[in-house]
Amino acid sequence: MNISFQKVNPDDKKLIDLIADWYLQEWNIAKDYTIQRLSDFLPNSIPFQLIMTIDGLPIATGGVYDHVGLLDREPRFKIYSPWLALVFTTPKNRNLGYGKLLCEKIQDVSKELGLKEIFLFTHTAETLYKRLDWQELERLNLGNEDIVIMKKSLCNKR
Repeated sequence: MNISFQKVNPDDKKLIDLIADWYLQEWNIAKDYTIQRLSDFLPNSIPFQLIMTIDGLPIATGGVYDHVGLLDREPRFKIYSPWLALVFTTPKNRNLGYGKLLCEKIQDVSKELGLKEIFLFTHTAETLYKRLDWQELERLNLGNEDIVIMKKSLCNKR
């Protein structure tokens, strides 16, 4: 089994379309929005998106973003940036450790780009991020969701 990671570039139209399909199905994020957003990413900069493949087949994606939807609802969190966001693993590949591998790779790329820390919010994967040494900053209730805001220092070894 060959696991690999690659940055998604604006000319990766098929990959961007696949990610847009995944995000539409998982979180009801408009396809056009995802396609436009990922098509605007510049190489070797923030924001960025990674794709994880096994034997050439895409199975997971996620990225680091300057802006996440939480900031529209809770502007006070704009003090935190950038954000690990939209980490997605295909349903048949969940709970097999691939999300952990993808997040570790995203953290490595973030560190290579000179970031000292990154943030995230989640209401579904807090256990995963705690295993990856993310620290809880705050909790809040939005709608019916218990959301945790977390921070990861990239200065220390994992």
